[in-house]
Amino acid sequence: MSADNQLQVIFITNDRRNKEKAIEEGIPAFTCEEYVKSLTANPELIDRLACLSEEGNEIESGKIIFSEHLPLSKLQQGIKSGTYLQGTFRASRENYLEATVWIHGDNEENKEIILQGLKHLNRAIHEDIVAVELLPKSQWVAPSSVVLHDEGQNEEDVEKEEERERMLKTAVSEKMLKPTGRVVGIIKRNWRPYCGMLSKSDIKESRRHLFTPADKRIPRIRIETRQASTLEGRRIIVAIDGWPRNSRYPNGHFVRNLGDVGEKETETEVLLLEHDVPHQPFSQAVLSFLPKMPWSITEKDMKNREDLRHLCICSVDPPGCTDIDDALHCRELENGNLEVGVHIADVSHFIRPGNALDQESARRGTTVYLCEKRIDMVPELLSSNLCSLKCDVDRLAFSCIWEMNHNAEILKTKFTKSVINSKASLTYAEAQLRIDSANMNDDITTSLRGLNKLAKILKKRRIEKGALTLSSPEVRFHMDSETHDPIDLQTKELRETNSMVEEFMLLANISVAKKIHEEFSEHALLRKHPAPPPSNYEILVKAARSRNLEIKTDTAKSLAESLDRAESPTFPYLNTLLRILATRCMMQAVYFCSGMDNDFHHYGLASPIYTHFTSPIRRYADVIVHRLLAVAIGADCTYPELTDKHKLADICKNLNFRHKMAQYAQRASVAFHTQLFFKSKGIVSEEAYILFVRKNAIVVLIPKYGLEGTVFFEEKDKPNPQLIYDDEIPSLKIEDTVFHVFDKVKVKIMLDSSNLQHQKIRMSLVEPQIPGISIPTDTSNMDLNGPKKKKMKLGK
Repeated sequence: MSADNQLQVIFITNDRRNKEKAIEEGIPAFTCEEYVKSLTANPELIDRLACLSEEGNEIESGKIIFSEHLPLSKLQQGIKSGTYLQGTFRASRENYLEATVWIHGDNEENKEIILQGLKHLNRAIHEDIVAVELLPKSQWVAPSSVVLHDEGQNEEDVEKEEERERMLKTAVSEKMLKPTGRVVGIIKRNWRPYCGMLSKSDIKESRRHLFTPADKRIPRIRIETRQASTLEGRRIIVAIDGWPRNSRYPNGHFVRNLGDVGEKETETEVLLLEHDVPHQPFSQAVLSFLPKMPWSITEKDMKNREDLRHLCICSVDPPGCTDIDDALHCRELENGNLEVGVHIADVSHFIRPGNALDQESARRGTTVYLCEKRIDMVPELLSSNLCSLKCDVDRLAFSCIWEMNHNAEILKTKFTKSVINSKASLTYAEAQLRIDSANMNDDITTSLRGLNKLAKILKKRRIEKGALTLSSPEVRFHMDSETHDPIDLQTKELRETNSMVEEFMLLANISVAKKIHEEFSEHALLRKHPAPPPSNYEILVKAARSRNLEIKTDTAKSLAESLDRAESPTFPYLNTLLRILATRCMMQAVYFCSGMDNDFHHYGLASPIYTHFTSPIRRYADVIVHRLLAVAIGADCTYPELTDKHKLADICKNLNFRHKMAQYAQRASVAFHTQLFFKSKGIVSEEAYILFVRKNAIVVLIPKYGLEGTVFFEEKDKPNPQLIYDDEIPSLKIEDTVFHVFDKVKVKIMLDSSNLQHQKIRMSLVEPQIPGISIPTDTSNMDLNGPKKKKMKLGK
């Protein structure tokens, strides 16, 4: 290379000493900031610089707001000696001045510590691992029932915060007080990039702006940007860099622009990012492990496999289902008993342990179903084709086959890898029509009738043991085929055939759980559903008592029976409301490793042991369970990670996280589509029932739309009505009207777009009429027919 064409080396470092050394040696050296600022052709890059020097970014007023965080060494000493407790910081969605810390370890007495007020939260952010100091009992507080959102634009509004904090502290009975503490230091920050919107500064030409995250548990973030005018009205991503002691908000920097707020693609992207759902297309490395097409079953595939293609097997699924995991058959044996088979897609045949396809499926953990989009756990070639048990094609399966008597008692159980050929792919409705139709007597229909008869016996037996039938208002959208906007909502209908398939899936899951636990007592992957602590039920018991009904909660069986008895002839929907409320009292069902736990019980299903085997196309847990079962019956070989209980526990931890996030993402998708629906529908008035009463609001459910919302009784810039809240009954008195849980009200529903970022369904009271609170209504577009009753199962 000629001398004039030589590459110029420059040294970029944020370390002062290194920079000085480089300059001494004649190497041009810059800090990252200096170098980026020198690139005058790309001024927008400056926005992406992290705010590193906390001193330089402190607000000029410099008033110290927060106490100092103690260094890690001091925190560790304090935790060891018991002065401090370590836990996960959970911010509240409803109140930005309140949070809880879930204490790690076996500290039964203080499992959960409440924090109230800015200074006590001390710059901790949702999901951080923190050290807290317990306050003396005289300073303990009760969780507040006030809904408070951070509306302030002004940095110096700290006095105002203090006034709001005083509002949280209300007179409560001693037993309501909870262990209360303050954050003394941060053990581990769990920051991630946050989606949200810019709240542009009112000061002209200002580069400093506040960013408001979409997640209400995250505080606003101060960023510097020169592109404020182009970023207004857009969804953007921002990262946090630090939080100085004298700043009301943390500092951060702009990462990227996602697109216009309210657009379907942008909002879906936000929803997936915010719930940490992996949704990038599958990489080439992952796809390289898929079978080459055209694919067919070889002799090698038939090794250790039974040929069941002669059996009259069929699948029953929702309409439009392409990822068919399961198929069933039932036939009479020569000895007069029945043979029933559950056949599940043999996904573990295609996904081999440890390769890129396996790692990616394990990372995703589950398929996520949004209103108009499915984010697959495995590539489409498997999910909708080779693993999908479609009719009239040969498919590899894992079969669980029972011999039963006509009273649905299991006489023998057999597990085998198999090859099947489904004779029909039916929807729940089609299967129901066949069962009910007198002139159909073909093999498929006979098989379905046999299955349905046994399923009814199994269900009755399960309910006798104390299994719960809970309710949730489930809604489906009808989409416009052109614009893909929701045009109508329909509440899901549940047929007998839904229940029929479900009974056999439960039975297969229980049979497999017993088998893998017998074989691998230390490293079976199981699923448990813990019984809720009695305090969880308070709200349900009080609500029922206000209607003169008794709900017993000492066992699942007594809960199930008292829910069955809790009927009101004049108010038929009451029972569904109680079941919806009971669902809210439940704990989350979780995956766990049998060697790391001794409580296996599944509360909702009233089963001593349970696992997931029946949906390996859309759940990774089932893939592991298939591998364990295959090793147990000698149909496949084991591998080291499969028998390592610590590795399995890590897998369970990720699966539990992914399942929870998938659930939240699905709810957020329904909420967004509900907004689109009301955007086009305009203002409507509907019947609603009160689910909860709060200090300044009621939470209502609108059965027609399966929609929940809050009616606030205190509005900014309006005189506040006289509110009296009684936690014992519970009730809320406004002027002269008293509201109880389950009261029927009429509300007006409209889309409130005043806050672009959190467009929300706004509900206001129409009836009962309270002067100055209720709004007049036009009843012309009201549907006054009562809500339909429906039930749904819990905790699969």
